[in-house]
Amino acid sequence: MGEPMAVPAALRERLSSLPNQPGVYLFRDASGKLLYVGKALSLRKRVVSYFRDQALLPARVGRMIGRVADLEVRPTASETEALLLEARLIKEAKPYYNVSFRDDKSYPMLKVTNEPYPRLIVTRRRQADGARYFGPYPDAGLMHEAVQFFRRVFPLRTCRAFPKTPCLEYHLGQCLAPCVSLVSKAGYQRIVDDLVAFLNGRRDALLRDLARRMKQASRDQRFEEAARLRDQMQALTSVIVAKEKSLTAGPLEQLQSALRLPRVPRRIEAFDLSNLFGTHAVGSMVVFVDGKPYKMHYRRFQIETVQGIDDYQMMREVVRRRYSGTLAGELPLPDLILVDGGKGQLAAACEELAALSLTVPTIGLAKRFEHIFLPQADDPIVLLPTSPVLHLVQRVRDEAHRFAITYHRRKRGKAVTASVLDGIAGIGPARKRRLLRRFGSVEALAQAGPEALSRQAGLPAGLAEAVIQQLRARHPQRRRI
Repeated sequence: MGEPMAVPAALRERLSSLPNQPGVYLFRDASGKLLYVGKALSLRKRVVSYFRDQALLPARVGRMIGRVADLEVRPTASETEALLLEARLIKEAKPYYNVSFRDDKSYPMLKVTNEPYPRLIVTRRRQADGARYFGPYPDAGLMHEAVQFFRRVFPLRTCRAFPKTPCLEYHLGQCLAPCVSLVSKAGYQRIVDDLVAFLNGRRDALLRDLARRMKQASRDQRFEEAARLRDQMQALTSVIVAKEKSLTAGPLEQLQSALRLPRVPRRIEAFDLSNLFGTHAVGSMVVFVDGKPYKMHYRRFQIETVQGIDDYQMMREVVRRRYSGTLAGELPLPDLILVDGGKGQLAAACEELAALSLTVPTIGLAKRFEHIFLPQADDPIVLLPTSPVLHLVQRVRDEAHRFAITYHRRKRGKAVTASVLDGIAGIGPARKRRLLRRFGSVEALAQAGPEALSRQAGLPAGLAEAVIQQLRARHPQRRRI
């Protein structure tokens, strides 16, 4: 390894005070000319790595670092914001060493069209058409996920030409149907302005404005509009919540912040159910400790007290059996309980916990929209598809679902393979499996002779004769003509 680089004292002092958080860094030469813009998950680790040993750097990067005389950093709330800020700064300043970002056509942009009722679309060409453009965005996949979120929160039209009747987007709540004048032009433009404010980074101001407008709409008894503004605030808050927590926190700490839990949820227990039209009903409990599966504490439950299709009562039974009786003494209480389902399943679990005089933070995760439900909260928490918090709870929920499905299939498989062999003395599970594996079905067994059973399956002669007699009595052979 080579010797550490000789770094000017002023620059060395800047390096020693860099924050350990996401952001963008800018390298300048002695004349103040911008050389390079980069992003980092940790500004401290990334920037310092350039100045440890120049011999270890690629030749081109080494030449650039040899010219660096000044450094500027711009911390952000997340790596995603750093990525977007990096792209914008490169687009505006075109630093010499950022050659990979010079071609705007290489990356998609967001476009708010210049129309009477504007649309939000994705494009790769910037035109002089009066539209507003945002980007380009180097991570196209992340940008498309963001567009899906924007269309839920800011319900702008997606159609090129107005249809004669409201389309599916309207019925899904993702468009206000300007095609049939269900929203005024001024009201629609307000939503456009809100989206533009969000894309321009004016998020805190937008939230304050939404809160003011929601209260006014409620006072004026425009309750539908007030509800829509409330939903917007709820969704946008989930994006901005990163500013209210430690920026270096891991997923568990972020989950604690997002759900306002009293402590970090180091132990999470998750429940799911599986049944086929109420039959072979089972429940599962999986345990995650420090974000990882702890399979020693997984448990299965065969539903015993519920007949027919009643997921809520089944959830009650599983929760009751976990937190009372033997299991209550064997396993520690979790920091967080997660149930697979929405308000109904969550309410059933919480009511059973209350009956047991237990107070444990409990949430529900609904599959349809991946919304997080909290007890006594009318509205769910809506997280971006890229949120580490959402990824964590999805991973826990999916493991509970996998464990329940596996147990259900095993029980259902045993029921399917149950046969008249179960009632024959001397035929246990091992012999039953051997017979069915060799002959394929009970009907084929009934048509075989005792000698075949003795010779091919190893049954004693007397037992083979008894098996054939009972099987043929229940499965008589067809008469041959």
